[in-house]
Amino acid sequence: MNKIMLTLAAVMTMSFAACAQSKGEKNMQTGNKPLVVYFSATGTTAKAARMIADVTGGTLCEIVPQQAYTSDDLDWNNRQSRSSVEMNNPQARPALKEIKTDIAAYDVIFIGYPIWWDQAPRTINAFIESHDLKGKTLVPFATSGGSGISNSVKELRTTYPELKWQDGKLLNGSNRSAIRSWANDVMKKQ
Repeated sequence: MNKIMLTLAAVMTMSFAACAQSKGEKNMQTGNKPLVVYFSATGTTAKAARMIADVTGGTLCEIVPQQAYTSDDLDWNNRQSRSSVEMNNPQARPALKEIKTDIAAYDVIFIGYPIWWDQAPRTINAFIESHDLKGKTLVPFATSGGSGISNSVKELRTTYPELKWQDGKLLNGSNRSAIRSWANDVMKKQ
């Protein structure tokens, strides 16, 4: 009797492990690929986004403002620069070019941005408010010249509490191996 119980316990344990493993493998190898959306004013965040899409097999999708940001627009020392004015107005929503990607087809969406004034740029708010993201897992990632990602994620969670946010990751100078490890961990949780 003990031998039968041990055999049954072993079979059940292996079945549970196989199901958990197959779920992670499905996410990384089949139709449950993530969407990697990003806004990048200087190309730094775009580089990180391309690596995430590459290591996950995800679809890359750029958030593009109707009016591109110039270096003068990005001058954070000038209180009248476009980025300073937008970031000082929590209601600012820069107009975006239309995204052709079918966002509804994705369950996991990596959202990338540069950190501006310890927050996500208002272009990210405009993107979120332009799409139905309820029920999707949102994974923030960012690049920054000096700030961490924590406050920007906190602000996004506060502004959009009905959405399912994961902890974000700052990807300054992250190499392909580190991004793969992080992205794999994220996808295994799905």
